[in-house]
Amino acid sequence: MEESGELKSINIDNIKYKTRLTRKYVDRKAYEPIIPGNIYSFIPGTILKIMVKEGDKVKKGDVLLQLEAMKMSNNLIAPIDGKVNKLHVKQGDMVHKNYLLVEIK
Repeated sequence: MEESGELKSINIDNIKYKTRLTRKYVDRKAYEPIIPGNIYSFIPGTILKIMVKEGDKVKKGDVLLQLEAMKMSNNLIAPIDGKVNKLHVKQGDMVHKNYLLVEIK
């Protein structure tokens, strides 16, 4: 476990502690709140078909697009009612895991 040299103050339950932070802790990715209308790829794959376009109104459960991964076709559905604000992919695109595909507002 690699530590940085200087002592840092942290506050836990209104008690101040001085400690050395690990490099892993210092370099960690900052927390980002979950946005319910953002649809991300859950596995790397290829976009087979897009069923919506920007500006379309969708209902919870509507199929937005098909993602082929590991020789299986997966339908990605709308988690909320709303309007397709932005499509970040087009048919034939190869995407990696956790890639933002669609934004619904």
